[in-house]
Amino acid sequence: MKLFNRAKSGANGKKKSSRFWRWGWKISLLGLVGGTGLGVLIFYSAWAHTFDMKKVGEMPERNTVFDVDGKVYSRLAGANRLIVPLNEVAPAFIDALLVREDARFFQHNGIDFYGIGRALGRDLMSGSAKEGASSLTQQLARNSLPLGGRTINRKLLEAMVALRIEHEFTKQQILELYVNRIYFGAGCYGVETASQAYFGKSASKLNLSEAAVLAGLIRSPNRFSPLRNPEGAAAQRDAVLDRMVELKKTSSAQAQQAKSSRINPHPKKMPMIQENYAMDAVQRDLNVVLTPDQIDQGGLYIYTTLDPAVQNAATQALESTLTRIEHQSNFHHPLKSSYHPPEDGEDSSMPYLEGAVVVIDNASGGIRALVGGRDYSQSKFNRALPPANRQVGSAFKPFVYTVAFSEGLLPGASVSDSPIQPGEIDGGGNWSPANSDGTYGGIQPCSYGLIHSRNTMSVRVGQFAGLDAVQKIATTLNLSDNVPRGPAIYIGAFETDLKDLTAAYTVFPNAGVRKQAYIIERIDDTEHQPIYRASHIAAPALDSSAAWMTSQLMEEVLTRGTAAAARSLGFKLPAAGKTGTTNDYKDAWFVGYTSTMTCGVWVGFDQPVTIIPHGYGAALALPVWVQVMNKAATIYPPQDLQPSMPMQHALVCSLSNHLATTGCEAAGTAYELDLPADKVPTAGCEIHGGEQMQFAQKLNDFGKKAGDIPNKFFQSFKKFFGGKP
Repeated sequence: MKLFNRAKSGANGKKKSSRFWRWGWKISLLGLVGGTGLGVLIFYSAWAHTFDMKKVGEMPERNTVFDVDGKVYSRLAGANRLIVPLNEVAPAFIDALLVREDARFFQHNGIDFYGIGRALGRDLMSGSAKEGASSLTQQLARNSLPLGGRTINRKLLEAMVALRIEHEFTKQQILELYVNRIYFGAGCYGVETASQAYFGKSASKLNLSEAAVLAGLIRSPNRFSPLRNPEGAAAQRDAVLDRMVELKKTSSAQAQQAKSSRINPHPKKMPMIQENYAMDAVQRDLNVVLTPDQIDQGGLYIYTTLDPAVQNAATQALESTLTRIEHQSNFHHPLKSSYHPPEDGEDSSMPYLEGAVVVIDNASGGIRALVGGRDYSQSKFNRALPPANRQVGSAFKPFVYTVAFSEGLLPGASVSDSPIQPGEIDGGGNWSPANSDGTYGGIQPCSYGLIHSRNTMSVRVGQFAGLDAVQKIATTLNLSDNVPRGPAIYIGAFETDLKDLTAAYTVFPNAGVRKQAYIIERIDDTEHQPIYRASHIAAPALDSSAAWMTSQLMEEVLTRGTAAAARSLGFKLPAAGKTGTTNDYKDAWFVGYTSTMTCGVWVGFDQPVTIIPHGYGAALALPVWVQVMNKAATIYPPQDLQPSMPMQHALVCSLSNHLATTGCEAAGTAYELDLPADKVPTAGCEIHGGEQMQFAQKLNDFGKKAGDIPNKFFQSFKKFFGGKP
């Protein structure tokens, strides 16, 4: 009996041990799996917490560029996206989106386990992995953050990040972020951009058919584009509509009506990055005033001074004029129409005739138009801005005359137009520049030298003004950082760029005040808060009375001087300006202004060469200026150019620049003119003697105190005649 009991007890013990062993390894395995799963969960959860949730809401938009009237002109950088609040998206699209991408969006917490199971079952049944199971929140996670490639590792991380997103944001916020971030093909990000690009309307106005088309695009936006594959887009739309009926988001009748709608996109051309020279100038200034991160993040509102009408006029005028020049019989260079860009990129310089135009508002300094070449797609080198510096030539002469007028020279002063003698000009050695036409006119009024752009007279006027003063004014006007020291600068033998030269000319309609030219008026951040405003820098640069005296002469340049052809070209408005032509006719300039606008034009080759024989600025650059300024005048009507200071009528001697005497009258050197009051001489002529004439005596009796005329005039006036003092 005892033996039996022992045997029974032993058998029971073995059973218990076997049972324990069987359950033990299962429990251990289960614990191991659970522990591993928990470890994985903890690991990916910790990894998910390393991501900044603020990045989910950061969606680069293109920086919006506005013109002078506050209308959208272009966009720069960032993604082609227009962000809108959820309440500005048609409810039909929200319904279509959810039934297509995540029907249980409002039931799950970021991971749709039911959807995963359903997709897995269907994939097993079909024997392929055709159906995805990512929730809308998971899609937002992978589109917002750098989670890695298409791996199981990424899917696990994506799921944990989705849980974080659900914790940090409300369902409505997640939806709003999603509809603004998702890609819809054709370079469009966000439902608002896609709606406008495909249907020419705001996302708030999408109908049921259009909403279903956009929802059907999300999984394969390029393949099912309604622009390129309307049949494929229709099939996807119908699938979305069927699902909407199934989930009771629309009725069968409404779905059938939507299906019967023909997919007929009416794409609205979205403002993309404009490939032109004006936007190049905007980008340049943007790089100066903002950091790269600020620019790249996008969403900025950039308000510029550009006027599209003037910009277009400048572009068209330059092209039409240069095309006409190319077809002249004396033009012997490659034509733009014959140019073929190289396959391996663009040329560093163009072989055909080029040009540039800049238009500046006198009142503000704002750039209304900037054209840096004929074709931005062929050459992005901007010939209106540094470093596109070219020799300025005769276009610099007005500044030389202005300095001389500020030193006491008068427009009627007698100056020699005879050849310059070796050693005559201080610091010039044997330098003897000739007039461009090879002729000489003897003694002429000083005004003749500027109106007809006489080199010999201008050099002598520069000698009177003084090399130091002329060099200083070129630097003050920002024409060059390194103006060469030598008398050749009197006739513009140094280089500058068109924008700075045009800006310098605005001192004449602005009474000697230089206003800094600029193209960006204001920049607002994504919250419409200003982060930059133009400083509107203005500073006196020239004697205002002397500048007015020069301006009066430049009005005559357009009526009887080197730019008199402006009238025959159709320009009848009150204006002033100056031609410029460099040695061997390699550069042609015209810079001129009305009371409202200043416009500069340059024409030449990238590699300097004679454009055409006797290719003066009046023949090559002036026609462009006329077309641009006629157009600008319709928008910014000019008034007569008026002095800003008191004027007086004076009777003076053309030799001494003093008040005329009876001796001057007898010598035939007395003449009358209107002068700014502070430029009327007070002393009588000491050259011809005699009594002051009654008119001159009355002027002297005004009691205006003035300094003595500089002695250097008397030391210099013989040089005007070509002699030595």
